[in-house]
Amino acid sequence: MNTFAAIDFETANRNPASVCSVGLVFVENGDVVDSFYRLIRPAPNYYSYWNTNIHGLTYQDTENAAEFPDIWSQVSSRLEGMTLVAHNSPFDEGCLKAVFAWYDLAYPGYPFQCTCRASRKAFPLLPNHRLETVSRHCGYDLKNHHNALADAEACARIAMMVFN
Repeated sequence: MNTFAAIDFETANRNPASVCSVGLVFVENGDVVDSFYRLIRPAPNYYSYWNTNIHGLTYQDTENAAEFPDIWSQVSSRLEGMTLVAHNSPFDEGCLKAVFAWYDLAYPGYPFQCTCRASRKAFPLLPNHRLETVSRHCGYDLKNHHNALADAEACARIAMMVFN
């Protein structure tokens, strides 16, 4: 698999539909060709202390941001027929399905691959398979962990190693 989009969401609260940022990294023929990052006004629109403590985003950061359908419409045509790759893909796939349901949008059935699961098979001797550990092992220095674009970039680098 050498053409895919790595994706990462951050959420505002415990509701998986509360995506407040998205990062996408597009890989074609084994090369990173583009990236996409947007803040999103979450639904429901409130931030938990715990989520903000992880990623640093607050209500003020996204109060003037567009809602998910407007953001997704900017990239949806590029994602048609593409596999999405995420580190711990059940989380990101769950967020995507939940936010589609929140806005009563038809979910397109994106296929997902998980770099966390794949890294367990590819690198069984790592002390753990957290994103920062695996990306470091793959030669990528994840400097801004829990920024959706930085995490998507790390995921893309891992995917280029574990899926080829």
